Amino acid sequence: MVATAVWGFVTGVAMIKSGLTAFEASAMTLLVYAGSAQLTALPLIESHAPLWLIFVAGFVVNIRFIIFGAALQPFFRYLSLPKRFLLGFMTTDMAFVLFMSRYGDSSERNSREHLWYTLGVVIPGWISWQFASLLGVYMGAYVPTSWSLDFAAILALMAVLIPLVSTAPMWACLCTAGAIAWVGQLLPLRLGLVAAVIGGVVAGVAAEQLKAKRARRLS
Repeated sequence: MVATAVWGFVTGVAMIKSGLTAFEASAMTLLVYAGSAQLTALPLIESHAPLWLIFVAGFVVNIRFIIFGAALQPFFRYLSLPKRFLLGFMTTDMAFVLFMSRYGDSSERNSREHLWYTLGVVIPGWISWQFASLLGVYMGAYVPTSWSLDFAAILALMAVLIPLVSTAPMWACLCTAGAIAWVGQLLPLRLGLVAAVIGGVVAGVAAEQLKAKRARRLS
């Protein structure tokens, strides 16, 4: 929640600094609720990029949620479609990681415990994000640039992310995405971030398949 709040505050400040009004920024944080997509969209909005490009960039950055949804579907398929949509809307990266770490290997499905555990993670995360993001929206004009909040947010997220990277496919995904993002800084319209997401996913899937093949050979 600390990392989520810091990231939310930085996103709120970034929306105001990019020229959005307080109403537009508030609506964006409440309706989009996706920090990476919001930060990807902001420079495109500021440069008056075509609407389709803004949506495509946001879609690519958040394409990982298709994988999250497919992995979570067996646990929540008993819920109605609107409830699953709402749960998917509120699910975050950290919520997915925490849920799969706890229940990913469980053979039990359609358990109420799964739902209550997920809600216990996503609701506090949603509240902390919205509170911090709206605080950034309405106080962003008073935050000096010298505070380097972007770097503070990165450190907060790294403190959460690094302990979770415990397997070779995770390391492959992390290192590939990081390398592409660093090189991709030269690309316009935040395309380096989009390339990093795609490259990281491909590297992680390839490493996972290679690991499975080696396991089958040994067995």
